[in-house]
Amino acid sequence: MQLQLNSVTTGYGSLTVLRQLSLQVSQGEILGVLGRNGMGKTTLIRCLSGLLPTQSGSIWFDGREITQLKPHRRAQLGITTVVQGRGIFSNLTVRENLEMGRIASGRARRDRQEEVLTYFERLGERLDQVAGTLSGGEQQMLAIGRGLMTEPKLMLLDEPSEGIMPILVKQIAQILQEINRREQMMIIIVEQNVPMVFSMATHCILLEKGQIVAEGVPADLAHSEVMTEYLAI
Repeated sequence: MQLQLNSVTTGYGSLTVLRQLSLQVSQGEILGVLGRNGMGKTTLIRCLSGLLPTQSGSIWFDGREITQLKPHRRAQLGITTVVQGRGIFSNLTVRENLEMGRIASGRARRDRQEEVLTYFERLGERLDQVAGTLSGGEQQMLAIGRGLMTEPKLMLLDEPSEGIMPILVKQIAQILQEINRREQMMIIIVEQNVPMVFSMATHCILLEKGQIVAEGVPADLAHSEVMTEYLAI
């Protein structure tokens, strides 16, 4: 199973953000997407999820072209997105949020709640708590857990560490690695938190003005001049 982008260009109206972008992610891999603000990271997530139309190029997933598919059809094929800011149903309980994940994709019928709670034990202690009263880290766990309820083949994560205590950031990174290892799920994670990405990604790309300016395994990128040049680290 594979995700492949071939010379994808997209943006907003007359503003081009991604320019002739090509990349490939295979089953069991975690791709870390790095770059400064405004360089195309979130646009890439929106394009992959179907929220932003592709202007040119093609996207293939699991052996079929999905370039023109709407977001709900991509979800049915096994692509789930954890948006920036989490996007949980704050007035519903933890249990109800997880159930919404199961039924909303139109694909999953099996109740995975027990499995999901093995990853996120904190949520198991708060099933009847209103989601809006959870801490930021717990809300992020819930957003990821809700995504898992759809039985995804590919999970897209946009800035999952934003506004979360460092100790929980580390825990979430470890859980995502465990999910990837157990389920051989493809994960694409967009992040400003470079240490988090390097701790979990199998390989990374660095975006600058909508193009890939560096790519490789974390160990190589960590010591490259390009990281200093484009990220000032």
